[in-house]
Amino acid sequence: MSRTRAGALAVAALAFWSLAPARAQQGTPATGEWRVNGGDSGSTRYSPLDQINAANVKNLEVVWRWKAQNMGPRPQAAWEVTPLMVGGKLFFTAGTGRTVVAADAASGETLWTYRGDDTADRGAVRANNRGVTYWSDGRGDDRVLFVTPGYQLVALSARTGLPIPDFGADSHVDLWKGLDRPVVEKGTIGATSPPIVIRDVVVVGAALKVGVALPHKQNVPGYIRGYDVRTGKLLWTFHTVPQAGEPGVETWLKDPQTGQDSWKFTGNTGAWGPLTGDEELGYVYIPVEAPSGDTFGGQRPGANLYSDSIVCLDAKTGKRVWHYQLIHHEMWDYDIPAAPILLDLTVNGKKIKALAQVNKSAFTFVFDRTNGQPVFPIQERPAPQGNVPGEWYSPTQPYPTKPAAFDRQGVTEADLADYTPEIKAAALKVASQYVLGPIYTPPIVKDTGGKLGTIQLPGAGGGANWMGGSVDAETGMLYIPSTTSPYLSALQPGGDRSEMPYIAAGGLGGPTVMGLPLIKGPYGRITAINLNTGETSWMIPNGKPADNLVNNPALKAANIDASNWGGGQRSPILVTKTLLFEGSNNLRVIDKATGQLIHAIDLGSNLSGGTMTYLVNGRQLILAVVAGQQAEGAELVALALPLPGEGRGGRGGRGGRGGRGGNAPPPPEN
Repeated sequence: MSRTRAGALAVAALAFWSLAPARAQQGTPATGEWRVNGGDSGSTRYSPLDQINAANVKNLEVVWRWKAQNMGPRPQAAWEVTPLMVGGKLFFTAGTGRTVVAADAASGETLWTYRGDDTADRGAVRANNRGVTYWSDGRGDDRVLFVTPGYQLVALSARTGLPIPDFGADSHVDLWKGLDRPVVEKGTIGATSPPIVIRDVVVVGAALKVGVALPHKQNVPGYIRGYDVRTGKLLWTFHTVPQAGEPGVETWLKDPQTGQDSWKFTGNTGAWGPLTGDEELGYVYIPVEAPSGDTFGGQRPGANLYSDSIVCLDAKTGKRVWHYQLIHHEMWDYDIPAAPILLDLTVNGKKIKALAQVNKSAFTFVFDRTNGQPVFPIQERPAPQGNVPGEWYSPTQPYPTKPAAFDRQGVTEADLADYTPEIKAAALKVASQYVLGPIYTPPIVKDTGGKLGTIQLPGAGGGANWMGGSVDAETGMLYIPSTTSPYLSALQPGGDRSEMPYIAAGGLGGPTVMGLPLIKGPYGRITAINLNTGETSWMIPNGKPADNLVNNPALKAANIDASNWGGGQRSPILVTKTLLFEGSNNLRVIDKATGQLIHAIDLGSNLSGGTMTYLVNGRQLILAVVAGQQAEGAELVALALPLPGEGRGGRGGRGGRGGRGGNAPPPPEN
């Protein structure tokens, strides 16, 4: 393994602190730390901290910035990381080269960096990455674990940044080993989300090259594997495509063209989103993606377990405890992109250890996480059927009866832009070129019946995406950022590009009419759902509408204001004891009970990663991940209330290597 390590610096010991513990089972630790990607192993993105509240949030100021500009061969624009904070130190990945960084949580000063440089030999499935994993035995063995771009698991000392010498072979675990099939192309498999540690087992998922970029029926399957956190020894493997004799293999029928069992060649079915676990139960929850052939599955007839399924595994053994398939026989690229969320509910007087899963399809599925039983009934209803030669169509799909969908599903004429009679007439004319229908209307072969394709809504990007939802662990209120962005779902002959008869021929965004989206807004939203009742509490538009929408001549001529129609930007939501923080085009502070905007802070660009919060030296900080502009790299921006005796603008902070020091100006206010 080729690697370099730079900048292991001495680190001063920092004092710990304590707060009154949160009442709920989930939520960040009582110390005010942020130890796991989702805030806690249950991915609530909730913090009980309340030093920053509705009365004083307008006084937030920038105290330091850390730039990722020099981390990798080119500046990183969209940075999807969520930093961790443990013991006064931040841990995160940065840059296109996936450098691991430790920084002082109070000042932003860089403490050490480490880079696993293996992309030359192995490639990288995707440039983006969402962070690292922290583990401690409580007796001085503190580790930062991460997956390199070339799909190798590395454990570092959290104190020095040096590799743990007795972890795996030569300080790393080669994740290419044990895949059952050779990696036929560099950059075919990797990881974009960090692993999770439950009961001292490191559980690793996989991100794979998608069917549109790899238009073949075969690929490497994204098996889920568990490793000993101390030694790196492989403990177990769970086959997300069941193998011979395993439960679920009967849902993979023979390829009608070749007569070959489809489970033998179908790939993908990885877990590219963040994982979730319950330390008390000893369970880990896996959100499994679609199989290879994202939009055509005629070569893999059947429901195709465990694709598009929540799979609960025993963390120690890897044995399946329960599963639930959310979509049968995928052909919409409706992966489960987000971490399952764990919380405790009271439903009709009954206390339930629950799991809530939001999806690209804009459904929220709620289960008893101990046994997989739906909290609210899920009905198998007849699903739309298609007529693509050789395709297999599931007769039914699962529909949750509660909660209601959090974004627009399917397309009818009532969903078309109708702001003026002229716009409506033009929209009907454009829509006549496409197939419209309810959710799960399948793709068509382009130009069949004179139609260009199916307008799929939500599109292949969701609905919800990797940002998922956040939950108030004390009230059971779920908050979901989503977008209304159609996908033109069409197929074309595979020809010389693929051994499949058909491959994707569609695209994101959907058709337009008079310079407007064909579908009505809002185009971005946040929805609040009370999971104790399954009822929607409120919905607000979210994000900044595109300039060509706000300035559209047809709307202006009709005196129609589109400035509050929301946009396609979205980032993970942070929920605290008192507030909701959302970062689309700026950092917005929202009353979590009503959805009313309290305050907004322009940080210079869209927020692209996970906003989080922590307490250090008695001071609560909000840490935002801001996308880069042009040649500038993305950056971390830390905000806090002024210290006693400070005026606006604060004292700034040292950025350290990769950072920006000096006095930080006060953030502009909207």
